[in-house]
Amino acid sequence: MAGSDVLDRARAIVGPAHVLSDLADTAPFLADWRGRYRGEALGVVRPADAVQVAAIVRLCADTGTPLVPQGGNTGVVGGAIPDASGHSLVLCLSRLNLIRAVDPIGDSLTVEAGCTLAAVQAAAEQANRLFPMSLGSEGTCQIGGTIATNAGGTAVLRYGPMRDLVLGLEVVLPDGTLWNGLRALRKDNTGYALKHLFIGAEGTLGIVTAATLKLFPRPRSVATAFLALPSLDAALRVFARLRGALGDRVTTAEILSDSQLAAVLAHVPGTVRPLAAAMPWYLLAEVTDPMAGLDLAAALEELLAEGLEDGSVADATVARSHAQADALWKLRHSVSEANRKSGIVIGHDTAVPIARIPDFVARASAAVEALRPDARVAAVGHIGDGNIHLVVILPNSARTESQPLETIAHAISAAVHRVAIELDGTISAEHGIGQSVRDALAAFKGPAEMALMRGIKRLFDPQGIMNPGKVVATDEP
Repeated sequence: MAGSDVLDRARAIVGPAHVLSDLADTAPFLADWRGRYRGEALGVVRPADAVQVAAIVRLCADTGTPLVPQGGNTGVVGGAIPDASGHSLVLCLSRLNLIRAVDPIGDSLTVEAGCTLAAVQAAAEQANRLFPMSLGSEGTCQIGGTIATNAGGTAVLRYGPMRDLVLGLEVVLPDGTLWNGLRALRKDNTGYALKHLFIGAEGTLGIVTAATLKLFPRPRSVATAFLALPSLDAALRVFARLRGALGDRVTTAEILSDSQLAAVLAHVPGTVRPLAAAMPWYLLAEVTDPMAGLDLAAALEELLAEGLEDGSVADATVARSHAQADALWKLRHSVSEANRKSGIVIGHDTAVPIARIPDFVARASAAVEALRPDARVAAVGHIGDGNIHLVVILPNSARTESQPLETIAHAISAAVHRVAIELDGTISAEHGIGQSVRDALAAFKGPAEMALMRGIKRLFDPQGIMNPGKVVATDEP
């Protein structure tokens, strides 16, 4: 069927105003926010509800039109960007933005996929509850996208990734069937847990249109500290001490290399070095509790004093106000902005067992420097779950070299991924596969696991129209 006919049928489903086809209107949907991935599309369709999503998917199934679901378009792996063929429809879910139900007694919240993460957090707060997912893009990213990528964030240590926060899903399957699995049950032992097939599948098996999410008590006692550390080994000792004494009260443990902090201070206005001395590593730690009136700051200070005595902590500060805590968090949340301003960024989303973090950073950094002596290597991430983002920043002059930048980046990433795999780690901990890591997936998963993944894809999407070219394809052997 001609592309114009597909668009006409889509207009009949969602209304002419919600099918975009002029390049000026579609351009924001055809490139990622970093400008790394660009594609073409027949048009952008903006359905109003799950019924319209199902009708659009049936249209695509009937006509063999590839469909690329897109939430807030805040991803970093190209998972929501169409290919260059121009044959796809982009399905924008931003109009599915209703808060359907809030249950503070059962600690659950049912929302549509187009709700921003910030809107979900606000709805939970209005019910005097907490939705703990926290990302730098939370004002823009949508809940469907966080589910599709199994997003992580800064609170995984205590609350887990998105997979651990989803109770039930509503999903449109590749043939247009609408599956209602919006159960708020904490226990349901009736066969296969189908929701987990869609969490992290990046829209390749179906389109999430709504979700029932877990809520938690709001923290009423909070303490935030920023530590200067002589080494990653020291950071692990400090982390173990905090966890041993405070248990699950330790909500966040974010590590930054000195090179990463230096980039933030140099390129992000309003950031201030919190400690006088420069050290190789820094740890941002936050502890929380739902009980009011606890002096968690005093507990932190006592533990940090032990670290100062044994040398594992070189210096530390504990926030005395919300403003001071926000200033510390600004250092962490400004990492992406600072790195973009520093040069050509080649980022990684690796994770290894926590005890192997020092070995990973040392070996991966050495591998990068052997390939590119002009590279600056920074590290930032979640020490509590082993997810360390090794950030390689090349000078802008690399764009003019005879060797294509894509080739340079591929060689660097292959070296970093090789070290992570050798240390029993993963090449993608929270960002997803999308386009950027798909070719590296087979080396990580192995033949048996890849065969299972391809079999699931073929079973759900035999036509291969759901977000084609991402994660795995139906036409691979």
